[in-house]
Amino acid sequence: MDKSQPKLLRVGELAKAVGKTVRAMHLYEELGLLEPDQRSDGGFRLYGQDAIDRINWIVKLQAIGFTLGEIQGFVADFRDAGSGRVATDRVRAVFSDKLSQIREQMTQLQIIENDLHEAIEYLDSCQTCADFTPHECGVCDHHGHEQHKAPPLFAGLSRRETPRKEFDVPVSVLTSNARSSQDDQEN
Repeated sequence: MDKSQPKLLRVGELAKAVGKTVRAMHLYEELGLLEPDQRSDGGFRLYGQDAIDRINWIVKLQAIGFTLGEIQGFVADFRDAGSGRVATDRVRAVFSDKLSQIREQMTQLQIIENDLHEAIEYLDSCQTCADFTPHECGVCDHHGHEQHKAPPLFAGLSRRETPRKEFDVPVSVLTSNARSSQDDQEN
């Protein structure tokens, strides 16, 4: 091997370099997302720096929300396109769709963040309250709270629950009744 060429990595070394498992490397290869640069005389897969870059690209796409199947699909679409323009148009469409999904998620997360801030602010004012039971919190009109006006995230928690009914029926009775009903239906 020429000393001026960068060292090629075996699959285990590559996995360690990118913080993944050897199985993940094999999966990427099975999906057509990763190819070894060459094989050693012993048949071991050997990868160069471009494999590390490729895996980091895959990891970034997964962090964005793409599944491996989606990545495999648009890589295949890109490779199978008749021209560079068609190929880039296909990828642009996929990325544009993902951007729209992410923007929608961001809007939903902003709403959730606001709901959490509202609930925490409400709960901060409850810190001095020690005279009431938890089920009374949902209808609290103390410390500046308006009765029945708790923030939705807290109101759902503090609503008075219907008492749970406990049943003391042995499982054998339930299963024998179920078998009897099934037998009656078959006859």
